[in-house]
Amino acid sequence: MAGESGGAAHGIWTAFGAVGAAIFYGRFYVQWIASELKKRSVMPVAFWYMSSVGSVMLLAYAVYLQSPVGALGQSFNIVVYVRNLIHIWREKGRLSRRLNIAAHGLVAVVCAVALGLLVFTWYREYRITSEAAPAEAGRTWLWLAIGAAGQALFACRFLIQWIATERKRKSVVPPVFWHLSVAAAALQMGCFVQRAEWVFAIGMLATILIYVRNLWFIHRGRPEPAGQS
Repeated sequence: MAGESGGAAHGIWTAFGAVGAAIFYGRFYVQWIASELKKRSVMPVAFWYMSSVGSVMLLAYAVYLQSPVGALGQSFNIVVYVRNLIHIWREKGRLSRRLNIAAHGLVAVVCAVALGLLVFTWYREYRITSEAAPAEAGRTWLWLAIGAAGQALFACRFLIQWIATERKRKSVVPPVFWHLSVAAAALQMGCFVQRAEWVFAIGMLATILIYVRNLWFIHRGRPEPAGQS
C-alpha cells in the first residue's frame, strides 16, 4: 500500500511538473507565434502571465524532485515577471493603487517562500553528496556548477531586460536577452540531462529553437528592442 501511494504521489507530481513546464516553456511558443505573425521579435503580454504561473509551479516541482538547479532557476524570477506586468498595466491605464500593492505583496511572499525552499533543496543535496564517494560527489558538484552557471546567465538576461524596462518605463526586450538565452539553455540542458531531470531538460531543448528564431528576426534588419503587443 505504501508503495502504491508513493507511486501515485509521484505520478501526480510528475503531471503537475509537466503542466508547469508546458506553461513556463510554452510561453516562448506563444512569443514565437506572435513574432511570426508580426514578422519581428515581439513579446506578448501573455508571456509574462505564463512566466509567473509556470515559474511558481516549477519551483514546487523542483523541490519535490530534489533539483537544486531547478529550484535556483525558479526562485526569484517572479520579481521581473511581475514588474513587467506592472509596467504593462500602467501603460494601458489598468494599474490601480490596490493592484500595485497586491502585486508587490504577492511577490514578497513568493520570494520569501522561495528563499526557504532554495536553501532547503541545496542543503539536502549537500547532505546526499557528503555520503557519496569522492569521485561521484565531484561529478555531481561539477554538473551543478555548470547548471548554476547557466542559471546565472538566465538571471543576467532578465536583469538586463528589467533594467531596460525600468529605464523606459515600459516592457522592452533588448537583443542581448536572446544571445544569453541560447548559452544559458545549453548549459542548463547539459546539467538536467546528466541528472535525468527530463521535464527541465526537454523544456530547455524546446526553447532553444525559439531563441535562435528571435535572433534571426532581430539580425535580419530589425535590431530595435521588442515590446509587448
